[in-house]
Amino acid sequence: METGSPDNDRTAGDETVWNALPPGLLRMRRMLLVVWLGTAAVAAATVPGALAGPVWSAFAVLPLALLAWGWVLLGRNWRSWRYAERADDLLISRGVLWREETVVPYGRMQLVEVTSGPVERHFRLATVQLHTAAAATDATIPGLDPAEAERLRDRLTELGEARSAGL
Repeated sequence: METGSPDNDRTAGDETVWNALPPGLLRMRRMLLVVWLGTAAVAAATVPGALAGPVWSAFAVLPLALLAWGWVLLGRNWRSWRYAERADDLLISRGVLWREETVVPYGRMQLVEVTSGPVERHFRLATVQLHTAAAATDATIPGLDPAEAERLRDRLTELGEARSAGL
């Protein structure tokens, strides 16, 4: 997987230059996993342990096993996300078992928005969402640095306006 900087040319000849998502998204998702399943593990250990005896505290193993499994799955999912800006369209690729590649032509974009919820803002992340006339082709790129998200929004909006002028 190749990554490019915003200043680099987005295509090298016929080869597409892919951009990976920053590691902040993986950190955020793993932190949420630890918070939720860590809390569940503590509850699964203390409540049955207090009510039925210390042997029943072994129920804490289930959330801890889910935490370990989720930790690995989140890493694989994060590595599967990538996007590329080409001359006429934007490519978004994701998926571990079932790969999904979305191609959004610049001329078909109707709205490009940048959102950032409270947890994303805490981790200094933003999401770019593209809306087209066909609901099935709406696309999202999560976990971007806010500056990159704004740059991408401005570039996509500019290219979308230029390409849709001929329609």
